[in-house]
Amino acid sequence: MCGALFPKVSFVAFPHTTPALARALSERAYTDPTEVQTAVLAPGAEGRDLLVSAQTGSGKTLAFGLSIAVTCLDGAETLARADTPMALVVAPTRELALQVQRELTWLYQYIGAKIVSCVGGMDPRAERRELNFGCHIVVGTPGRLRDHLERGSLRVGNLKAVVLDEADEMLDLGFREDLEFILEATPKERRTLLFSATMPRDIANLAKSYQNDALRIQASGEKRAHADIEYRAMRIAPQDNVHAVVNIVRFIDSPATIVFCNTRDGVRHLHATLVERGFSAVSLSGEFSQEERNHALQALRDGRARICVATDVAARGIDLPNLGLVIHADLPNDAETLQHRSGRTGRAGRKGVSVLLVTPSIHRKAERLLGQANIKAAWVNPPSPDAIRQIDNERLLQSVLTAEAGEADDLELAKHLLAQRSAEEIAAALVRSYRARLPAPEDLMDTGMPERREPKSGLASGQWFRLNVGRDRKADPKWLIPEICRQGGITKREIGAIRIFDDETKFEIATEVAEKFAARTGKLSKGDIQITPSDAPAGGGHVRRTTPKSGDFKKKWRKDDEGGRKTWKPKGEFKQRDGEFKPKGDWKAKGDFKPKSDFKPKGDFKQKGEFKPKGEWKAKGEFKHAPKQGEHSGEPRERADRPDRDKPLGKNHGKPKWAAHGKAAHAKSGKDGLKLDRKFQKRPK
Repeated sequence: MCGALFPKVSFVAFPHTTPALARALSERAYTDPTEVQTAVLAPGAEGRDLLVSAQTGSGKTLAFGLSIAVTCLDGAETLARADTPMALVVAPTRELALQVQRELTWLYQYIGAKIVSCVGGMDPRAERRELNFGCHIVVGTPGRLRDHLERGSLRVGNLKAVVLDEADEMLDLGFREDLEFILEATPKERRTLLFSATMPRDIANLAKSYQNDALRIQASGEKRAHADIEYRAMRIAPQDNVHAVVNIVRFIDSPATIVFCNTRDGVRHLHATLVERGFSAVSLSGEFSQEERNHALQALRDGRARICVATDVAARGIDLPNLGLVIHADLPNDAETLQHRSGRTGRAGRKGVSVLLVTPSIHRKAERLLGQANIKAAWVNPPSPDAIRQIDNERLLQSVLTAEAGEADDLELAKHLLAQRSAEEIAAALVRSYRARLPAPEDLMDTGMPERREPKSGLASGQWFRLNVGRDRKADPKWLIPEICRQGGITKREIGAIRIFDDETKFEIATEVAEKFAARTGKLSKGDIQITPSDAPAGGGHVRRTTPKSGDFKKKWRKDDEGGRKTWKPKGEFKQRDGEFKPKGDWKAKGDFKPKSDFKPKGDFKQKGEFKPKGEWKAKGEFKHAPKQGEHSGEPRERADRPDRDKPLGKNHGKPKWAAHGKAAHAKSGKDGLKLDRKFQKRPK
């Protein structure tokens, strides 16, 4: 029965797949699974939660697609109609979500699965209609999926699996709350597959909170994911950034190229320049609408455009099948972004080229990024106009020689041309027509940067070791060298070059003591410090210059005719001038020194007289305590020292202090007979 439904497949390269899935894989010529695909499909990973660390371009989309297919099929050959989704895939961007939908569509075409996408920028009403009609798998972005959950259009009660693709990117974009809301709404017994290029602490905490006994899978790293990418670092002058992009695109013949800039203004300027030069180019930035982005990407897929100028955020999730060249017009800010950019090419076994444009001011930054990413790049100069014209001629000859035989109409036209013109004239016209379609190469200025040379080791032969302490822990040769000597039992003369990076330090040990050093440091247990053998660093880092041996700067003495040391001799005999030395004259003081007269006071000190106080202090009246509560009789108290209180009160009595400072205060006397001084703030005593 199975053979009648699905034709017999000549091979089943992927383990634990159904005949329907094997047929879809064979039609796409997938023969050998990648490392992450093999690990996800292993018998020990079946039915378990997975925490997978894999780089961009490692084939993780196909990996989780095959894994959740086994969960959804549950032993069946095809899927029956479903009212509610069985699996949910969450992606950080629209482009990546739509790309995942396309990949799963051809993978599930023979098992009868219906896949619905829910992403921002699309019509939410159309998405709700598709969800209400029923589907098996939903692929979407966090914000739109949460909106459908809150409105009740997305029902996840029968969900069997949840996939978080590029979880680190979603956390960087600020989708933590949306992810937690989505995971809280799903059933507890679901499978959770978390894929991330890096494993920071936030990802580990998320996995710990929402996964049950997750199986940790770590792909052997970045070498496998980026093995098909050739890195080139090109030295350019600061004002030749745009001209270098023109020459690189002309020199490297790629069906599709993506150029990265750090700002929107940079994207607009570079895109306008390329279009003016005659290139078919499109641009992508955060200010574009979803419709404009779709038109640009479709033009790249159709071949109507060959160059895409984009920012990092706008290019996330872009997957172009023929992308063979990535140009970093502006250097990224970190090594992780460098890998994400370059990972757009070199996919599925195809070769790719990643070019970094390096000016003299950012030369050290480029070396640091390459060293942090563990990438070995070839430092070259940008292609010159002569090199571009030479390769244009080679391509023209190759296209003419490999052209197919013409039809009868073509041969008839060729005979007619030969009858009117000579073969040389026709060939020259063909060359002119071919070159007219190509943009002219640009002349580049000399960078003035010397050719990059590997720093000298200082040792005839040595072996490299790694110490997990870098600049982040204030690594410095001043204390690193004594510590290495003490732990390894060596001297500083047996230490070669030292390279200090952000999170590690690599140093070279002489070959004759390397084995003894490795044996002693292998037993090192000092906190979390570890010293392990390592490969030679790719570049970058702080280089410690080895101290020259004594005698290297020893002065070379001249030798006489007999081979001995030649003593110093004056060039000629010393001759004194005629006449004896005579001073100009004896020194004479201007006058005799006379000290000033002794100090004498103006007069004797005399005391004016004995100190007598003006008079004894007397109180103005007897001191009386204030009456306690209830003792006051209500009669006014007498004030012997203020007889003026018996006088009638003035009109300002009882008013605020500032009220008496008005017009009435300027008068010297009022109706009440009181006199005020000129400052009109104090009452005269």
